[in-house]
Amino acid sequence: MSKSVYAVIKGTGSYIPQKKVKNSDFLKNQFYQPDGNSFTKSNHEITKKLKEITDITERRYVTDDLVTSDIAYFAAGNALKSSGIDGETLDYIIVAHNFGDIASENRHSDFVPTLASRVKHKLGIQNPGCIPYDLPFGCPGWLQGMIQANYYIKSGDAKRVMVIGSETLSRISDPHDRDCMIYSDGAGATIVEALESDEEVGILTHSVRNDSVDQAFMLRMSQSFNPEYTGDEIYLKMDGHKLYQYALRHVPQVVKDSIDKAGLSIKDINKVLIHQANAKMDEAILRRTFSLYDINDIPDDIMPMTISWLGNSSVATIPTLLDLISKDKLDGHHLQPKSNIVFASVGAGMNINSVVYRIP
Repeated sequence: MSKSVYAVIKGTGSYIPQKKVKNSDFLKNQFYQPDGNSFTKSNHEITKKLKEITDITERRYVTDDLVTSDIAYFAAGNALKSSGIDGETLDYIIVAHNFGDIASENRHSDFVPTLASRVKHKLGIQNPGCIPYDLPFGCPGWLQGMIQANYYIKSGDAKRVMVIGSETLSRISDPHDRDCMIYSDGAGATIVEALESDEEVGILTHSVRNDSVDQAFMLRMSQSFNPEYTGDEIYLKMDGHKLYQYALRHVPQVVKDSIDKAGLSIKDINKVLIHQANAKMDEAILRRTFSLYDINDIPDDIMPMTISWLGNSSVATIPTLLDLISKDKLDGHHLQPKSNIVFASVGAGMNINSVVYRIP
């Protein structure tokens, strides 16, 4: 049987910020509604409701001395070190993010040079054939980078690609918007390389969907909810209920499409690694996905979660989750050879993507 080239994950890394921020730390915040009016509910009630809906009890923030490219570099270095791969052998470095580097003392986006170029610089990679570029694609950015890496490898243009998801959402969250409690910081990295095999392994299929015409601004940048704020900073805003409905309506079908393309059934999937956005939303998406196959019984350990203690770090959630499992750092979850994994994400754009991956 002739061999084909597949894109397989050869290394993972992550950076989890050390600063823990608990729900109780938000009890002192003054929250406002979009119209500028205060809430009638107490902050204790608001944080309790947040826990019920999202399952978040704490999240991680970077320290004031770090920016997004710094923690992307940490995750990249961790992936190279743990895999024993020489950075000079990388053909591409793709960094998925949304807001660039935002300093604690000057909260404006800095994109020049690209974060990927900054990571290559920090890693000290001299190879001029290692091409670094950024990918702003909302929360599904890291997964879209993996899709692009697969294309590079399948075409023969690349043998080894690093894909990083890095974000510091704490720098663009409005302290007067209760949604700020969802967001967190972090970075995750993967190294994907070409493997010749007579069996299907690595990235098998993918499916992507975009709904910019009607849904583009469910996630957007806007002014603080604080009616007395007069500064020029803008913050991430979210129509949470509409986003929940959109995700529940469309993500399951995108996931099913990717599984169907691989000639598999949901019964063949061993793990679902989904963007850690909202525990209740992710659980609802999983139930809806299984229902598309007329299955009601869902395996207890199929969807590992980290949102309860890491929060929503956007593009970093899935690669961080993957790194923790790959290194046996997430209790009860392990990856076995020949296992089939589904990666899925939804976010600003609105963008949805899903990838089916088989462990060699």
